[in-house]
Amino acid sequence: MGTSPLFKASFSASTGSSQRARTWVGRVFKPVASAILLAAASTAFAAGPTTMKIGTVVWIGYGPFYVAEALDLYKKHNMKVSLQVFTDPALIPSAIASGAIDGGMLTYDQVVGQVAAGQKQKVVMPIDYSNGGDAIVADKSITKVADFKGKKIGFNPLSPSDFLLSYALKTAGLSDKDITPINMTPEGVPAAMASGQMPIGVTYEPSLSQIVSQGGGKKFKVVFSSKDAPGLIADVLVFDEKVIKAKPTEISNIMKVYLDGMAYMKSKPEESYKIIGKFMGVTAKEVKEQLTGVYNIPLAEMPKAFVKSTDTTSYYGSGEVIGKLLMAKGQIKSIPATEATIDAQFVTALAK
Repeated sequence: MGTSPLFKASFSASTGSSQRARTWVGRVFKPVASAILLAAASTAFAAGPTTMKIGTVVWIGYGPFYVAEALDLYKKHNMKVSLQVFTDPALIPSAIASGAIDGGMLTYDQVVGQVAAGQKQKVVMPIDYSNGGDAIVADKSITKVADFKGKKIGFNPLSPSDFLLSYALKTAGLSDKDITPINMTPEGVPAAMASGQMPIGVTYEPSLSQIVSQGGGKKFKVVFSSKDAPGLIADVLVFDEKVIKAKPTEISNIMKVYLDGMAYMKSKPEESYKIIGKFMGVTAKEVKEQLTGVYNIPLAEMPKAFVKSTDTTSYYGSGEVIGKLLMAKGQIKSIPATEATIDAQFVTALAK
């Protein structure tokens, strides 16, 4: 996606200090220290789990999070993390800013837009790259992006769909001024196209499969997708700077649990398809098919996203392309520094 959207030096310093302290205590007062640590852990668990709310949309790339929640993989970290589902991804950044949720899953273009507007929201972890899971679908009379000129197109403004459309139009020498926009959520696109409200729509899975399957697969087709824009539709885990400072351990644990969810999907794929399907409201078979349109980034590859590069799989490379597009659309006045949109320290720590 669908639609990106995923800590401070004080955390690294405290981690190092704690490690040095544990080493010293272990040498001198190991029995006493063990008793104290056990007592502290018991007290912490007795106090109940730490609760956090994470905003999300229904998107196949977030499967590891759905698995983690269903299996309560946060329990071993004495945490209770609940996923707050939004039908409109454009509403998640404001919910993060207001404190209604602790963090959220966004696309990187959303983060660039928020930081340009003065928000302090940062990517702490890459989640996935959309690889065909976001797409522009049209009726059979439309064969290429150039045919979009003068047509009605349904999409969600200020969302990954909006960004993908802008990118596609640019490749054909067109702009937003060459189309007639129809404002709607990604979930609303299948019914609107089926009713003939417009010939073109922009959406993501599972709505994408709902459209292309209409009429036995002969009525609509994908004209342009995130596969044509590798790395640009990047889903990320995002937190406000205030939360990063206040809850570094909790955020690190959420990332660890996400990786546990990925591992579970790899070891028990069929069971995972059922879990994800239940969350998304689709069959296990559909989950398996939709997963081909997304690439969940393994831990070993995550650090690359934070490295300076012109490659669009790097936030530096994709951020430049995204920033220029958003400025051309008048959505931002200036392109924020990439460093203001990311916080690599947790991925760096986990990848060691």
